[in-house]
Amino acid sequence: MSKVTIVGGGYVGLTTAACLADLGNEVVVVDIDEAKVASLQRHRVHFFEPGLQEVVERNALGGRLKFTTSFQEAIPGAEYAFLAVATPEGEGGQADVSAVEKAALAIGEFMDGPLVIVNKSTVPIGTGDLVSSLVAQRTRHEARVASNPEFLREGQALQDFMNPDRVVIGAHDRAVAEQVARLYEPLDAPILITDIYTAEMIKYASNAFLATRISFINEIARIAERVGADVKVVADGMGLDRRIGPSFLEAGIGYGGSCFPKDVKALAAIAEKYDYHPELLTAVMDINRDQRALVVTKLKECLGSLSDKSVGLLGLAFKPNTDDMREAPSLDIARVLLALGARVRAYDPAAIEKAREILPEIQYQADAYATAREADALVMVTEWNEFRQLDLARVKDLMRSPVLIDGRNIYDPTRMRDLGFTYRGIGR
Repeated sequence: MSKVTIVGGGYVGLTTAACLADLGNEVVVVDIDEAKVASLQRHRVHFFEPGLQEVVERNALGGRLKFTTSFQEAIPGAEYAFLAVATPEGEGGQADVSAVEKAALAIGEFMDGPLVIVNKSTVPIGTGDLVSSLVAQRTRHEARVASNPEFLREGQALQDFMNPDRVVIGAHDRAVAEQVARLYEPLDAPILITDIYTAEMIKYASNAFLATRISFINEIARIAERVGADVKVVADGMGLDRRIGPSFLEAGIGYGGSCFPKDVKALAAIAEKYDYHPELLTAVMDINRDQRALVVTKLKECLGSLSDKSVGLLGLAFKPNTDDMREAPSLDIARVLLALGARVRAYDPAAIEKAREILPEIQYQADAYATAREADALVMVTEWNEFRQLDLARVKDLMRSPVLIDGRNIYDPTRMRDLGFTYRGIGR
């Protein structure tokens, strides 16, 4: 059993804390957000992630997982301190590491002996050195820093932590990386140990590559529409090639969330800082932006003017099985529709409350059928499983005009047209 402090009780920090506690470690989460910590002390998770509530509650009741707002309480006696704070987009697309800096200073102030500091946040290359320097300003004790980037998918975070494709750990001193690796030994996963700069780069390169695959298949979808091909079958044919594989080849309205948009911009900013123009990354971002506009273009083709038209959005979160609204395509689509005079209604199984805080102008509905009632068009935005099982004949009967823009290609075009829908997919 190891004593671990997690700095940051957000998505990455809380998932990491709960899983490490479940592996038998003694874990304390420290976060400066008093309301968040108060909720966690009542064993209530403040965001939606399948299974996480149960793991947090089990380990908190078992005494392995605690929560506090006090660094003075959380840091002394710890063997490891994981930095899992937000690094949002800053000026010029660069990652804002101010929260990392504040956390490093607080750790240095209260550490009472040797400590391994593990950077879990997604940070620019060289941030490990920055953390080491800041901690050294506040302490006479030895602090050794490692990078251990996270690769958690929202909606599958517990599975990804407990059954990872790989664990990446980087440090200037291999012995430090090996010490961090011992925390992951119970997982029996491949562990890649490297220098700290390479570990920091692996995170950005991985996310940028996945974003590139999404933008690539979306560009293929644009071409497929023009030549009369079906991009879903094209993607199936590509994915059967073992050199390519099927993952992240689903055409749609583009990527969103807390990682891909921010990380691609940050990597591009890093390249520019070192006098390299990242042409491919720039194209990836441009294509992703254009995909969101494509939905509105298709609505105009079907309805003409959108002024005073009622448009329903099925799904709001950036992906299913999460309530995360960060960089969600629904936000851009809704804002453009509102600007064009449309009346926007929407339903999401998990994200309505968070969406309401951002876009109070939308009429939020209780379910998909209420969203369809008297709508001039529906847009499939987030591919929740419940939308795959809708009574589509009922949906059509409820609508004023049966226009459906399938931004995630979850329906069969032939069947939709047989049901009487004016159907538009992406690249179909």
